[in-house]
Amino acid sequence: MKRILTLAVSLYSASIFAYGIGYTTHPMPEGQKSISTEMTGITSGDGGMGLQVRYTQKLNKMLSVDAGLGISGGDREQRFFVGADYEIFPDYLRQPRFSLKTNIERADEFGNTFTVISAAPTLSKGFNFWGKEAFPYVALPVGLSLNGDNSTYESVASLNTGINGQLPIEGYTHLNANVELQVGLKDSFTAVLVGLAFPMN
Repeated sequence: MKRILTLAVSLYSASIFAYGIGYTTHPMPEGQKSISTEMTGITSGDGGMGLQVRYTQKLNKMLSVDAGLGISGGDREQRFFVGADYEIFPDYLRQPRFSLKTNIERADEFGNTFTVISAAPTLSKGFNFWGKEAFPYVALPVGLSLNGDNSTYESVASLNTGINGQLPIEGYTHLNANVELQVGLKDSFTAVLVGLAFPMN
């Protein structure tokens, strides 16, 4: 009975995933850096509110990287993640931007330690909203969640959609905002992320 209970808990707790695609879908000049604060809210399972901070940098024309730390209430305690977004096709005329976002995350959740390795094909396109350009996006993160405490793993998948761009508020247009919805598809969770990014140069 104890083994069955342990297995059930480990399978349920494998429903962790990266917390947001982030700002790498937003076009940034080469070398630009930003720091963002993000609020997370998990609406499925043992959900809860959380906060995280994310650093993003555009290394060159094709590659952006980010890294972050987060904490949450409930059974999802803390996490550290690093990611890289490689642009395959640019946002040009009617063609949307297509990129591949890879991510590695270490998380302490449900009393276990997990390492999640994922890749997210991502489409985004710039549009004019309220006189400012914003960038809706959709991504399909898929990956493996490795439980370091009992040496088990599960495949995970979600559907993420959101929008990021300059705040359309006078006096605050130097700031970028992001709103994202994550829908759990397989051993994942449903969540909302809202963030605000501050350019560093």
